[in-house]
Amino acid sequence: MAEITETSEWLSLEEHFKKIKNIHMKDLFENDIQRFENNHILFDDFLFDYSKNRITEETKKLLISLAKSADIENWRKRLFSGEKINFTENRSALHIALRNRSNKPIMVDGEDVMPLVNDELSKIRKLSEDIRSGSWKGFSGKKITSIVNIGIGGSDLGPSMVCEALKPFGSKGITPYFVSNVDAADLSQVLEVCDPETTLFIVASKTFTTQETMTNAFSARDWFLNTAIKKEFIKNHFVAISSNLDEVIKFGIHSENIFVLWDWVGGRYSLWSSIGLSIAIFIGMENFEELLAGGHDADNHFISAPLEKNIPIMMALIGVWYINFFDFSTLAVLPYDQCLAKLPAYLQQADMESNGKFIGRNNEKVCQQTGPILWGEAGTNGQHAFYQLLHQGTQIVPSDFIMPINSNYKLGNDKNNHHNILQSNFIAQTQSLMTGKSMLAVENEMKNEINKNPDLKGLVSHRTFEGNRPTNSILFKSLSPKSLGRLIAMYEHKIFTQGVIWNINSFDQWGVEYGKQIAKLVLPQLESKQVTKAFDSSTNNLINYINNNS
Repeated sequence: MAEITETSEWLSLEEHFKKIKNIHMKDLFENDIQRFENNHILFDDFLFDYSKNRITEETKKLLISLAKSADIENWRKRLFSGEKINFTENRSALHIALRNRSNKPIMVDGEDVMPLVNDELSKIRKLSEDIRSGSWKGFSGKKITSIVNIGIGGSDLGPSMVCEALKPFGSKGITPYFVSNVDAADLSQVLEVCDPETTLFIVASKTFTTQETMTNAFSARDWFLNTAIKKEFIKNHFVAISSNLDEVIKFGIHSENIFVLWDWVGGRYSLWSSIGLSIAIFIGMENFEELLAGGHDADNHFISAPLEKNIPIMMALIGVWYINFFDFSTLAVLPYDQCLAKLPAYLQQADMESNGKFIGRNNEKVCQQTGPILWGEAGTNGQHAFYQLLHQGTQIVPSDFIMPINSNYKLGNDKNNHHNILQSNFIAQTQSLMTGKSMLAVENEMKNEINKNPDLKGLVSHRTFEGNRPTNSILFKSLSPKSLGRLIAMYEHKIFTQGVIWNINSFDQWGVEYGKQIAKLVLPQLESKQVTKAFDSSTNNLINYINNNS
């Protein structure tokens, strides 16, 4: 297969880019009163407005042709059929099976995995209901009131983000905590507010050897046994999510308390699996299943909607347009809902761990940029931090604005309504980033000031805005388990689509593993406290400096 950059579709986009790269979006709107109508997709109450982008109808046609040339339609089928598209690890990527609410057979190595998935969901239901009802008791007979999820990466970011987002649906009698950092401060601060008699630990590690997770897990076990004394009580307070049963049992966790994580579930796609146990306990199994249903809705949309009406595919193509043709290398995710404050960090892992690759599926270096640097913050906090750069910076940052139309929190009155103020900022930011403000407009605003003090005319240029800064707007009726499931799955499929176009494997993460390998070489040098010469001069001196000052 030829490199995507050598295809006629790519070359046509390059020629098209030269023609329209300086077009201003303000002019596109002025010349087309139907621009919004022609540049948005409505899926149930999920609105994706991409009209404020530097694209024309011709751009869209060429981008869709590019997607077809990359064989995206066939790759969708391969993903959903259970084919081992994660070829570097010889694995399927079947997170879609975890939320397959239609229960249609999905095959891996000739076996339908849906019975396994459904069995695991039944186990999650039983444990979550036992804890929520109080029938699961701690070693002293008290019910569980604190859940501590110990994991890292996908085993932490997904459950943590979802529990924060769906806090209005959470149990008032159970508090979830999430520990991921091997820094002792992370676990210590959680244990300070927990009671060994009423705390359940969920140790989430596919291999049960992940250094950060297991270091925290052993320390949590020591903390617990310092009070409980007897190891037999571990059964009441520890469960595991892993595929390494031997190591889990060796740790002391009872076999009945082990939840399975299959090798076809990638960490950053695992919140739909038993990794979501903390979610199910906190918001209840019915709500967890609504989250799965929302993801399944997005799956059905992705697999069946025409390319031009397909939200994940259009999201992906717009991203490719900016990354590979405009050289806009970043993407800001800006949720206008405080409950979604952890969404940018979650999507940061989902995107950058998936598509931060320079080797393609042909085992050669790719010929184009892959993967944006993804970052963001909840609005309106971000407006008072980095929006200055979004509006007037020399780097153009395409941005996704996300907001539920109705808030789960009602506060204020008609003249001081919190959500109305939030909505006005959401809309104002996308509009002002698009239109900008000309020098003439600023001069008119400052006319009276300049007449009184002509020296102020020099300030006009500082108050101008070029505009033409691209944004997508995503709206849905309210932040619920189902709408959140849809939102997450839409981004998952966007990321997959971009990986297909760039001809990379979006489902491995060897860069994560490499840093861990080096850490294992450094650790003995720190433990020995001896002068080392094992590495380069910088690394040696950093180790020696730490040893001399600790």
